[in-house]
Amino acid sequence: MTTSGWRLTTSYQAIPEERVSVPLLVGRWTLRGMSHVGRVSYLLYEIVRGLGEWRIWIPRTVEQGINVGYGSLFIVLLTASFAGGVVSLQTGYQFTGSIPVYFAAGVIVKSIILEMGPVLTALILAGRIGARYAAELGTMRVTEQIDALESLGRSPVTHLVIPRVVAGTLLLPVLVIFANIMGIAAGWFASKGALDISNADFAFGVRFWVEPFDIWYSMIKSFFFGLAVTVVPCYMGFNTQQGAEGVGRSTTAAVVSSSVLILFLDAVLAKILLS
Repeated sequence: MTTSGWRLTTSYQAIPEERVSVPLLVGRWTLRGMSHVGRVSYLLYEIVRGLGEWRIWIPRTVEQGINVGYGSLFIVLLTASFAGGVVSLQTGYQFTGSIPVYFAAGVIVKSIILEMGPVLTALILAGRIGARYAAELGTMRVTEQIDALESLGRSPVTHLVIPRVVAGTLLLPVLVIFANIMGIAAGWFASKGALDISNADFAFGVRFWVEPFDIWYSMIKSFFFGLAVTVVPCYMGFNTQQGAEGVGRSTTAAVVSSSVLILFLDAVLAKILLS
């Protein structure tokens, strides 16, 4: 006796006709991953090729830059201030009485510049800007606005993707600078209460520990984080399918994928630049 998708044996136990094959699953996920790699590579190629049409994407980049920079400044500064205060409080809890007090100032400032400022700012923009980019481009795809641009002989990458990528990549380092300044200011204010440190000791610790390369390291990280925050959501939105449900899936996948990529790049860049 046979039913749809199942085979009944003499012991009356249902056994699926199609068993899970590990090599089949590995092959399927490998092909899917290589497909994404190929599509992302082609999108990057189209972005580089479209940079020559600067009369088209520069005005749109200014509009996107206002949204990315001015629109995200408040939440970035708020997060950086809390991060600086928390780092100071934890530093005071761990190091009080065991090391000179100016050492703690160096730990606070270097933690903010090297890690807290760039990573937190990038994760915030992954949720705010990445979700918006994926939703906007996904809606344009399912409503056939991108197809209309292609039918008119216009490049959707030049009109839609390049302004978003350039604006996010250039302005995220600027936001990181503001985040670092706010985090250091909040850390200095909190350390006066947590560590009972004087302004002279705090300034001496900063001069003793912080190096110019730390600033460059923060900017290099923020540049790559800006690419992750913009390219991945644009790719997800550009390849959206299946209507409104597909837009939701693309938005979720864009935020998750860009956040994971930020953390991965954080580890890789730390290994490369700090070794």
